[in-house]
Amino acid sequence: MTRTSTCIYQFLVLNWYIFINYYIPQQGKDIQKSTIFQNGGQWKYLTFLNLFLQAIFHGVACLEDTLKRMKGKKDIKFVTAFRDLLFTTLAFPVCIFVFLSFWIVFFYDRELIYPKQLDDIFPSWMNHAMHSTILPFTLVEIILRPHCYPVRKKGLAVLAAASLVYTSRILWIYLRTGTWAYPMLAKLSAVGLAALFSFSYIVSVSIYLLGEKLNHWKWGDLGQSRKKNK
Repeated sequence: MTRTSTCIYQFLVLNWYIFINYYIPQQGKDIQKSTIFQNGGQWKYLTFLNLFLQAIFHGVACLEDTLKRMKGKKDIKFVTAFRDLLFTTLAFPVCIFVFLSFWIVFFYDRELIYPKQLDDIFPSWMNHAMHSTILPFTLVEIILRPHCYPVRKKGLAVLAAASLVYTSRILWIYLRTGTWAYPMLAKLSAVGLAALFSFSYIVSVSIYLLGEKLNHWKWGDLGQSRKKNK
């Protein structure tokens, strides 16, 4: 894609995520529908955090594309570095994790993660907007341009910190309200919860490494060579 086409694409995706992030809270204004946002609000759900994260990433990517057209590559190194760090350590791993974990559990037993009653709150297209379309947008980003991965230890440290913060929030909400964000968590013992959270982090690390491999497969050492030139 040309630089102009890339800029237009990023702008369209950004507006899509802005629309989704705006639309969801409107559902909570209905008294009957607002119960799903009780005890922690919408931000207790990784799905909604991911949508917000994707909006931030594509906003940064759109800004970077715009500044490139205006100033050239040398003047926006910080923005490019931040875009790459955001995508490689959070936007890609979280997006793929949400997609895989949701649909695997959904097809096993949807009541464990997305009870049928939610169909009356979120239409089918919204469910796919939250859990399906996120995948192609993320894969296109890998194909669209090379991303400079940080030193692996640093990248995994950022991912570990994010995982710890989210897990702590889930546990804090439970200790404060006595309710779990996801129905499936209520069915697990303390050992089961520890195993689930540990396994989830292992999966997240695997996804991070997958992104690293896909980036190298598509772009070779281009991203790393750019890193050396900084």
